[in-house]
Amino acid sequence: MYFYKKSLRTRIFLSMILLVLGASVLIAIVTVFQYKEEAQDYHRDRLLRKEAAIRENINYILKTTTYPVETAQIPLIFKDKIYEIKDIHSLEIFLYDLEGNLLKSSKPSFFKDTASPKMPEYALEMLQNSPTKNYIKEFEEGGQKYQSSYTYITDNYFKPLAILNLPYIEDDGFITKELTEYLYRLGMAYFFMLLAAIALAYFLSKYITRSLKEISDKLSGTRFDTRNKKIHLSDTPQEIATLVNSYNGMIDELEKSAAQLAASERETAWREMAKQVAHEIKNPLTPMRLTVQSFQRKFDCNDPAVDQKVTEYTNTLIQQIDTLSSISSAFSTYAKMPAQQDETLNVVKISKLALDIFNEDYIYFFSEKDEVRARFDRTQLIRVVTNLVKNSIQSIEQKNPDEPRIDVIVEHHENVVSISVIDNGVGVPEKNRDFIFEPQFTTKTSGMGLGLGMVKNIVETYGGNITLQSTEEKTIFQVSFPAMV
Repeated sequence: MYFYKKSLRTRIFLSMILLVLGASVLIAIVTVFQYKEEAQDYHRDRLLRKEAAIRENINYILKTTTYPVETAQIPLIFKDKIYEIKDIHSLEIFLYDLEGNLLKSSKPSFFKDTASPKMPEYALEMLQNSPTKNYIKEFEEGGQKYQSSYTYITDNYFKPLAILNLPYIEDDGFITKELTEYLYRLGMAYFFMLLAAIALAYFLSKYITRSLKEISDKLSGTRFDTRNKKIHLSDTPQEIATLVNSYNGMIDELEKSAAQLAASERETAWREMAKQVAHEIKNPLTPMRLTVQSFQRKFDCNDPAVDQKVTEYTNTLIQQIDTLSSISSAFSTYAKMPAQQDETLNVVKISKLALDIFNEDYIYFFSEKDEVRARFDRTQLIRVVTNLVKNSIQSIEQKNPDEPRIDVIVEHHENVVSISVIDNGVGVPEKNRDFIFEPQFTTKTSGMGLGLGMVKNIVETYGGNITLQSTEEKTIFQVSFPAMV
């Protein structure tokens, strides 16, 4: 598997090198086996040739002898002649009678199986059963290989007189020398062939992968959001040309898909903006309606504080109208809703002002300090507080506790100001906590699910963050952002 992880160029290079090395090793192995078989055949043929020549000498002696040509006279007939034959053919000679008893030997104790006066039983049996009346035994002693041939000696009437045994030593020195020289020449030839294969593999792999590398560079630089260039290569193999054409076709399809996606994204963006605008407009309209209704119900022209109450009602309406105006301006200019206008403001005062639009008597505000300064957009800070409180009100309405309560707490710790909204409503299930701040996520039957996602975006714009802690008893949303020193 490690080989397949290599680059194509490396695999081509290594494959050619391994092919040459494998071929050289295979040929060397075949050569060694071939030489061994040839050596074995050579020794067998040489033994048969010597046996034929010795038999002719023996036949000649039998024809010219003055002794009766009988088995019993063999030791006398070859008393001295056996040594002459040995010297001529450089081979030891043993003569046995037809029952395997030793008659005459040029060296009686040369071999283990022929040193005794008796011919080996297996050799006598094999010779008697041989259709050619000839038997050759191969064996090894002391690391030296031997062959021993057995054949019949006959008289003029082809009547068997005795058994001729010729022990033969397989001398492989010459053949081994020839094999060594051949393997040396073969090794030198393959060494130069290996050098040539390395050079050829290098340039061939470089040529093959050159086009692939260019294609790879183009593919790695392909981007969905940019205009990609097509590949134009000349003098390339058919397979590479097919790949290039496929890539160029893919670029055309990619551009079409990019155009379609851009149009789809624009349409989706418009839809999302419409949803956000509707959601944002709904937020100030509800408190405006409640404020007018409250004013209509509680207004008393004879009240000594009528001027102060009218001023409070009008300030509340003006604040919400300004929010609607900023939303309208942002939508008309395709910008964020509403446009960000930073100013140094008192977080405590703005948070209390944001709570004035709610009529629920279970909303409580707490702050250890009367003034905490921060750089923030007034309208967006009001939106943060109202969205969190409105979310808590909806949570309480789902649970309907005996003693509903929402606490809004402003705290200042070193360089950070935090606004915590705590309620004893239904809470947030653990499975929904990872998605609660995502746009359009909601567990309510009404609403777009944009409120908490919008709060998160606003707070993060000012380098802050929002966290959630929820249990069965209470839920805490806390926004933190930098305070002014």
